Amino acid sequence: MREIADAIGMAPAALYYYFRSKEDLLYFCQDYSLDRMIAEARAIERERKKLPAGEKLAAVIAAQLRCMLDELHGSSAHLEFRAIPRPKLSRIIAKRDAYEACLRRILAAGVRSGDFRRVDVKLASLALLGAINWTIKWYRPGGPRDAAAIARAFSDVMIHGLGARDGARDPGDTDERKP
Repeated sequence: MREIADAIGMAPAALYYYFRSKEDLLYFCQDYSLDRMIAEARAIERERKKLPAGEKLAAVIAAQLRCMLDELHGSSAHLEFRAIPRPKLSRIIAKRDAYEACLRRILAAGVRSGDFRRVDVKLASLALLGAINWTIKWYRPGGPRDAAAIARAFSDVMIHGLGARDGARDPGDTDERKP
């Protein structure tokens, strides 16, 4: 808490006025970022219904990276959630599941429409989230790529990796409806 207070130019006692513990601060960071990401993903699903799945997926990737890297400045608080006490942890896990469900719906719709090849939607969403979330480990504000550039690069790799291939199927392809 002292390091955080120093970094934002605040006395530790003032920070404790807003957050009783570092776990409360961590919960706030998680809750805030997940609310933002869920709202963005749902808006993309709702407002861009007619767009191809690849465009929706690119928009969700960009929104998540914008939240994590621009708004949260690459803070690892987005990932470090295990220290949150129950029942707050249960609320965070439910929100993480809701966000992942948005991503899965976009992927599954893309598989159904033929925009994406048949893949295991759960594994594809976990791979995508793993890649995006890992950026906080290597991202540096002011570095060679900003959040928008990283989003474009990730979208290119992920969407083209999911692209339909003339009916060819990998032996590991599975039904997108399986959990």
